[in-house]
Amino acid sequence: MSPDNAMVRFEVPAGTRRARADKVLAKAFPDHSRVALQRAFDAGLVSSNGALISRDHALSAGEMVEFRLPETKPMDLTPAEIPLNILFEDKHLLALNKPSGMVVHPGAATGGDTLVHALLAHCKGGLSGIGGVERPGIVHRLDRETSGVMLVAKNDAAHRGLSEQFSERTLQKEYLALVNGRPDLLSGIIDRPIGRNPNHRHKMAIVEETKGGKHARTDWEVVEAFGDLATLIRCRIHTGRTHQIRVHMKALGHVILGDVVYGWKPHPSILPKPARVMLHAEHLVVAHPVTGKTLDLRAPVPPDFAAVMRGLRGR
Repeated sequence: MSPDNAMVRFEVPAGTRRARADKVLAKAFPDHSRVALQRAFDAGLVSSNGALISRDHALSAGEMVEFRLPETKPMDLTPAEIPLNILFEDKHLLALNKPSGMVVHPGAATGGDTLVHALLAHCKGGLSGIGGVERPGIVHRLDRETSGVMLVAKNDAAHRGLSEQFSERTLQKEYLALVNGRPDLLSGIIDRPIGRNPNHRHKMAIVEETKGGKHARTDWEVVEAFGDLATLIRCRIHTGRTHQIRVHMKALGHVILGDVVYGWKPHPSILPKPARVMLHAEHLVVAHPVTGKTLDLRAPVPPDFAAVMRGLRGR
């Protein structure tokens, strides 16, 4: 066992208010990322007074906690020389413009062409191991069909710093979405909780927090209207719930073009017909996790997104 995976013993300090175990450990061990600590809980490597505990176990002052981080196993993945559109890169991290259609990390139904496979080739194996075997360097995710800015950590220090900013919501994330129809207002705020759709488990929905929904807020503004047929909207998200913008745009009454999962239906006047969800992570502002310098990252819209906009303008 390496020093990084050694058993750690920790007594909850006197005066500590009763709180969730994952939050207590995250505060007590800032050098460990929250992702790494969560993996320890998931792997059954955290105990209190000799009994295994979960993330939401309430710890009290005086409890003796023991934990160790899961070992990072060698990856059995073959690097793939897939071109990447790099927006920024140094020895700590890189930012790229992910194309639509690219899966971020490997799974049972994926091939050898995921973003992780491409990163292994580009970075020659130099990626943060905190994310584990299947997610080296991955700090956050974009859906397969969503294009735009993604950050990747090359070392554990960068991974910890970036994960903290995503967790604390101190960075700025803006998306462009082409939606059907035209909102009555030029801007607004959607502050409605999101949870798993109780009737369709592969979908998300507006679900009250009392029934398991989690707080979600999206600020939106109209960028360009194409008559009453469609509208280009900029969305700034303050939370990172699964399918957040897609669910919130549906709640607004304006489903994203191409989003058949959430009810979009093709319109004969929209040509070319969108072949995927018209959602693009266009703008990300983040503090460099090592130097502290502000990184203002923008990803130009991809050709398919631009083609749909040209078609709408040319009507």
